[in-house]
Amino acid sequence: MDELRDFKFIRPTFRKWTQSEKRNFRIGMFFIAPWLIGFLAFTAYPMVVSFIYSFSIYHSKRPLEFVGLQNYAAMFKDELFWKSLANTGYMVVIAVPLTLFASFLCAVLLNLKVRGQAFYRVVYFLPSIVPTVAGTILWLWLLNPQTGLVNLALAGIGIDGPNWRADPDWSKPSLILLGLWGMGGTIMIYLSGLQDVPQSLIEAAELDGANWFQRLWHITIPMVSPITLFNLITGVIGMFQYFAQAYVFRGGGELGDPLNSTLFYSVYLYQNGFLFLKMGYASAMAWVLFVVILICTLLLLKVSDRFTYYAG
Repeated sequence: MDELRDFKFIRPTFRKWTQSEKRNFRIGMFFIAPWLIGFLAFTAYPMVVSFIYSFSIYHSKRPLEFVGLQNYAAMFKDELFWKSLANTGYMVVIAVPLTLFASFLCAVLLNLKVRGQAFYRVVYFLPSIVPTVAGTILWLWLLNPQTGLVNLALAGIGIDGPNWRADPDWSKPSLILLGLWGMGGTIMIYLSGLQDVPQSLIEAAELDGANWFQRLWHITIPMVSPITLFNLITGVIGMFQYFAQAYVFRGGGELGDPLNSTLFYSVYLYQNGFLFLKMGYASAMAWVLFVVILICTLLLLKVSDRFTYYAG
């Protein structure tokens, strides 16, 4: 009690900035102003407005009509909402792991010491820099059921090729093929990780009698597991927002896909917001998508300790 009685509150003192500190602060704010203005105008403001819209019915010529949770409740009764969510889940579960596996395999091959390896790396990376719309149109031509090169090649070996775009059993696999064609960025990330694997560990395992597959399984894969986690999380986030390829593939509307086999979540969100002018409903869908992506990301980070190895 005596110590508490003798205790005196010391008010914090703030030192005044010098002229040079003020000048440095103004210069720093000047350089950061473009990013700050862009963040406030194109990220923060749209997020706040969309959150408000999600509880309202938006009218372009009338004030907002507040409807509470009506937009969110309507999703549970919307068959196309569940259809788009199921299509997106299919791509997340099938396309993302397949892309990671194929990218890692290609990176391992591109990491081998062979003549002309630089040329092969360029060839593998080139499709990833092709514009999205141009690449999708190219694949629409390749997968044309009558004149496409893929079906013509299949016909040459006696196989009747499917209608890739209209057949619901083949529409999503064809989009997965398109994604595998443009996975050059993921390959390069894996390749940079493979080049950081300590050669001393591989040489020690080779001296102990480990074959190529054993070295790959017990050394290379664990050492690049942080790269795998990064590619997995970014792949899941990107696939939940899958839009451009699917929109071009289905012809921009419903006529190109009467069974909605390529109606993905982002495509349906776009249709509600900009075609059906249901901006409140589309905003609610956007926030549901945000929550789903956040939950999936946190779950992946939670379970990553079981398969991710960090040296040191």
